Amino acid sequence: MLDLHWLNTFVTLARLQHFGQTAAELHMTQPNVSLHLKRLEEATRTRLIERNPFRLTQAGERLLVSAQRALSELQLCQSDLNALGDLAQGTITIAASDIISRLLLIRPFQRFKQAYPGLDLALFNTTSDRAAEQVRSGRADLGFVLAQRPSDTLHFTALREVGWCALGEGMEGEEKRLILLGHDTRTRALLDPALPTLGRYRVMEVGSVDAQLDWAEAGFGVAIVPDFALLRRRDEGVPVQRLGEFPTTHLGYIVRQNQILSRGIKALLGWVEEEIASRMPAL
Repeated sequence: MLDLHWLNTFVTLARLQHFGQTAAELHMTQPNVSLHLKRLEEATRTRLIERNPFRLTQAGERLLVSAQRALSELQLCQSDLNALGDLAQGTITIAASDIISRLLLIRPFQRFKQAYPGLDLALFNTTSDRAAEQVRSGRADLGFVLAQRPSDTLHFTALREVGWCALGEGMEGEEKRLILLGHDTRTRALLDPALPTLGRYRVMEVGSVDAQLDWAEAGFGVAIVPDFALLRRRDEGVPVQRLGEFPTTHLGYIVRQNQILSRGIKALLGWVEEEIASRMPAL
């Protein structure tokens, strides 16, 4: 029988490819990492890694596939068991982009902490694509995303339709300077097909929606952002233009297909819906 602790150590070691880093991440000593690997190799009666340089053997690669699947399934099972038990203690993990979390989740999180003082909320600040992967793997219980792609493993519930706005000076120029997020974000995948409707343009890429707004308010170009991002505006003198020709999308949340939702998660979702209804109807 293969010990789950050995398998978890092996999966972490395969990802980090470093005994010291594996020990640090798992809060173990480095000799214990080596011991777990030794026990696993003894149980499987085969060599799983080569050390110099580090690489998995063919047997190690095969075991890694099954170990990852088994650990992921156990994590999903534990999440559902926690939900069924409505634990008074534990952690609920949320995955969301920085702009969604800071504009729409802070007050619902505060209400959650008042109602469920024994439960902790953990937040992954990430992109919509990565949030989906966090939920799919069970590392997050709930994700808030833009325009969830069709998935056999995830269920998306739309909370609000989202349009696009141009913030800043320069929309009337012959060549517009656009301040956009990078191509590794879902926002660009949604926006890029519509950009030619603006005519000639150059692009300045930044790393966050906050940076888009800051640079646009400072006069460096036009930020194209989802309408709810304007909740964070500081300089009301900067012009805003709605981009009605751009296709709309939806802001919503994702959970795993057939995931059991705890009473706490259901309450949190209700408070998020109230927050969206109270803050966004005028946008």
